[in-house]
Amino acid sequence: MDYQDPQIAEIYDAANPLAEDGRFYLALAESGPYSVLDLGCGTGTLCCALAEQGHRVTGVDPAAAMLDVARRKPHAEQLHWVESTAQSFRSQMRFDRIVMTGHAFQTLLTDDDIMAALETMHVHLSSGGRVAFETRNPSIDWAGEWAGRQRLIPMPSGEEVEETLEVTEKDGEFISFRTSYRFQYETLTTTSTLRFATREHIQVLLDHAGLALQEVLGDWDASPFDAARSREIIFVAEKAR
Repeated sequence: MDYQDPQIAEIYDAANPLAEDGRFYLALAESGPYSVLDLGCGTGTLCCALAEQGHRVTGVDPAAAMLDVARRKPHAEQLHWVESTAQSFRSQMRFDRIVMTGHAFQTLLTDDDIMAALETMHVHLSSGGRVAFETRNPSIDWAGEWAGRQRLIPMPSGEEVEETLEVTEKDGEFISFRTSYRFQYETLTTTSTLRFATREHIQVLLDHAGLALQEVLGDWDASPFDAARSREIIFVAEKAR
């Protein structure tokens, strides 16, 4: 998806307020204050909520347009913002909590990209720190659920944007789709591909990256993962070595 487009970034921000997933990640840091790294931070909603709670936060995203939206939010001046991919980010800092939210993990389409992102987590995780990220459970028929999905997104201007999602291809672990955003006088269109890797495969990659799995959850209420019914696969890990 073209998050480098300022209009798309504004729509993304309006469509993704702090919700149950964000509150789950806030709870992972409630015993802090901590140093927190958010990889793929998007428009910074979670980052700014963490900063409001007193955490020292670094938000990393490859899209300058997303970071431009993030920098305009309350508490944004307390954060360190970095334009970078999760795979290539490097810093001398070490973090107590490292998160990748908003299903950003699913944009890592190859094992090499996943391993590079996990290596970033391993390198920057402090002793005793925790990593957390989520991906959608591939046992769910996401292509069927998303086919022709429509919703209205209220914008801060008062205008409503009609979002329509069209699945264009399903190939094994990958689903590609086209998203259209219809304003009163124009329509924007983006394309995306997401990977739906299995829990078992991701655990193998975590092991290879030196990250020891602590728990696997199936929803934002912290219920255990059920391979047949859970919609999410939420991984929480720590440094193994």
